[in-house]
Amino acid sequence: MSDTPKSFGRKSIQVSHTPRDLMAERKLVDIWTAKIITLFPGAFPGVLGESLTGRALKEHLWQLETIDLRPFGIGKHRNVDDTPAGGGAGMVLRADVVGPAIEEAQKGAKGNWPIVYLSPRGKPFDQATAREWSRADGITLLCGRFEGVDERVLEEYDVQEVSLGDFVLTGGEIAAQAMIDATVRLIPGVLGNEASTEEESHSNGLLEHPQYTKPAEWQGRAIPEVLMSGHHGKIEKWRKEMSEKITRERRPDMLGKK
Repeated sequence: MSDTPKSFGRKSIQVSHTPRDLMAERKLVDIWTAKIITLFPGAFPGVLGESLTGRALKEHLWQLETIDLRPFGIGKHRNVDDTPAGGGAGMVLRADVVGPAIEEAQKGAKGNWPIVYLSPRGKPFDQATAREWSRADGITLLCGRFEGVDERVLEEYDVQEVSLGDFVLTGGEIAAQAMIDATVRLIPGVLGNEASTEEESHSNGLLEHPQYTKPAEWQGRAIPEVLMSGHHGKIEKWRKEMSEKITRERRPDMLGKK
């Protein structure tokens, strides 16, 4: 009889404290997974390897894989892009490069597994999107570069287009990290306090109320008396009123969505 410990169907792994090793060595089943198609795999895990998301990565609450786009390139120099059809500035990622990369990424991707292209023309990323993604089995994110991606590959694989905001970045890697961070923190067990995700900005269609802590007075400014009263009903009412006030002042557009 073997003395080798069983891993309950998962691959036995050795965990390193180096973020890149944490990302590269693990491939577990039934774990929420972010697969990133990128020309810069060295950009990951980046900040995702730190703080709560990094700890959750070590504890196997989620996992991260990168698919380097360069090896799928064409010819001796592994070209991944070409000039736009019809003319114009910049370069466009080729469909016959991105397509095989998506095929590779989707191996083992089962169940509810969106494929997303990070694009400034996509629908805005928001808390509802993060919540939706956190309930999926995983996600594949395509990081764009240059002038974009050949439209045919987006159509072929029913790729969703999502934007971090109304601005243009040099590539999708920073956006991917931001979106993954917002999503991973909603996975059960990552934050450790599920109530915190219910009370923060955008969770209920409002911006978060002001927060205070010790000391009771600082620079002549005191903590609002109601928060020191111990009256939970009055505190909850004050927080709701402040959330509504701040939202009305800073993001009136959100009130129309409620």
